[in-house]
Amino acid sequence: MKFLKTLTLIACIASFSTVFSQEISEHAIGLRMGDSDGFGAEISYQKSLSRYNRLEVDLGWRDNRNFSAFKLSGIYQWVLPLDGNFNWYYGVGGGLGNVDFDYLTNDDDGLFIFGAGDIGVEYNFDIPLLISLDFRPEIGLIGYDGFSDNFDFDIALGIRYQF
Repeated sequence: MKFLKTLTLIACIASFSTVFSQEISEHAIGLRMGDSDGFGAEISYQKSLSRYNRLEVDLGWRDNRNFSAFKLSGIYQWVLPLDGNFNWYYGVGGGLGNVDFDYLTNDDDGLFIFGAGDIGVEYNFDIPLLISLDFRPEIGLIGYDGFSDNFDFDIALGIRYQF
């Protein structure tokens, strides 16, 4: 009897989430703009993996008078509806990057690898436009001394075209 009640409850929750959920787009491409640890703009691509999951891949770069750098990240995300066209999402992933300081002698240059989390909200317009605001904490795992073992907060605004 207890098993039947549990099974009924699971079926009700699954049907409830299916009725009120919204489909995520198959593909989305655009920009993710934020400023954390010298990284400004990123080219961002999202690919739907299932009805509620997607993969986001971002390539970011930054070039100023003190250093030049790039960062490639991949985040697996779970997307859940909030209200109407609003969704919220969370995810986990990581990436790698390279930094080159313009100082004459600096041993901190080089490759780094990081782990990342992600949480954010997005608004899906009736036209193929998606706007998001997310928070991506990153922790250096391996790399140059200025990044490894550091905790980095990355807050960004994203705008993407859906197709």
